[in-house]
Amino acid sequence: MATRRQAVVPQPQRGADVPAGKQKNVAVEDAKYRRALGDIGNLVNLRVSEGKPEPQINRPVTRSFRAQLLANAQAAAAPANKKPVPVATQPHAAVRRGGIKPAKKVTTKVEDIDIIVISPDDNEKWKQAADPNGSCLKYFRKKSSTLTSVLTARSKAACGLAEKPNERVHDIDAADKEDQLAVVDYVEDIYKFYKSAENSSRLHDYIDSQVEINAKMRAILADWLIEVHHKFDLTPETLYLTMHIIDRYLSMEMILRRELQLVGVAAMLIASKYEEIWAPEVNDFIVISDRAYTREQILGMEKGILNKLEWNLTVPTPYVFLVRFVKAALCDAVEEHMVFFFAELALMQYSMITCCPSMVAAAAVYAARCTMKKSPLWTETLKCHTGFSEQQLLDCAQTLVNSHAVAPVGKLKVVYNKYSVEEFGAVALHPPATKLLEELKTSQI
Repeated sequence: MATRRQAVVPQPQRGADVPAGKQKNVAVEDAKYRRALGDIGNLVNLRVSEGKPEPQINRPVTRSFRAQLLANAQAAAAPANKKPVPVATQPHAAVRRGGIKPAKKVTTKVEDIDIIVISPDDNEKWKQAADPNGSCLKYFRKKSSTLTSVLTARSKAACGLAEKPNERVHDIDAADKEDQLAVVDYVEDIYKFYKSAENSSRLHDYIDSQVEINAKMRAILADWLIEVHHKFDLTPETLYLTMHIIDRYLSMEMILRRELQLVGVAAMLIASKYEEIWAPEVNDFIVISDRAYTREQILGMEKGILNKLEWNLTVPTPYVFLVRFVKAALCDAVEEHMVFFFAELALMQYSMITCCPSMVAAAAVYAARCTMKKSPLWTETLKCHTGFSEQQLLDCAQTLVNSHAVAPVGKLKVVYNKYSVEEFGAVALHPPATKLLEELKTSQI
């Protein structure tokens, strides 16, 4: 068994008398044997094997030197135990201080790492690296596009939309790529959905099925609702949804003449609750209708309309297409007011309900460009985003231009008066493009 021994470094006794002849030698010895913390002694505890002589210490015992001595003692005892003992050394310090040779540095040859390609995709590759035992796995990923962009590109390629667009088609979303609210990555898909959904909610000719109301009464109701909408300062979405709710309900339910205004009031109340942040209250509609209906009547009609429509109010109206088509036309402020002027004229025309909302919006843009004599009247960008050619829009556009022509002398002047003020660019005062459309229609025949 190894024993614990103490190696005591001799210190000169303090306070002892020193002969004069030996004073110099004593001073030298004091300098030679002076140690850190010498007043309390430097004691070294070492474990040595049996039969091994105690090592002689001729230098200060520091923490690193003591660790070196312990390591050497353990290394000497290792062959007897036949167990490898790891040696922690500080080679440079040992060589510098005591001349002890540093332990040999053991190196292990690292085998080659296998690389496994997880995905064959060129834009995104994952590599798996494992050690020979397979206990350590590391993953590396190359910088690539996001998963959403990759899936979008594949979807477009599958649908045949990956071809390079015509150079004459302007990228109307280029300026909004940094705007997250513009949802540039999804806007095309959104309008494709609108295009497919508008056919399911498309209206049919219903006025002949009504006994007491006709197209003229509907126009009077629309004219009054546009005025109410303007006085309440509601959003454009509310107005277009109101007229859509009215037409859908009238196509399903036969009503009396005295209930037509009640249907309009309840429809605007529903649309306001759906679109507005602060919707008008029922009392506001009672006052605006000159107290023609009570609160119970308005709420009862509201409930009846919602039940008849099965609470389905999420439908594409002409307004959602107007926003996109105005952007595609690169309209200035005056031209934009002109487009919405024709769109509101379309709300009063019963003959326009059989046209799909996207065609009504495209016809409003085309009629506005004809009225303002834009050149060209219809661009490749508009054709690409609206999906309609110039020839397909001539009939609807001519109906809108004719409405503009008779608006100054007609009885229903709310829309005309609204767009005759400077707030809306006074666009209604422009001369109608009746002759231009007639010439265009004649040339197409």
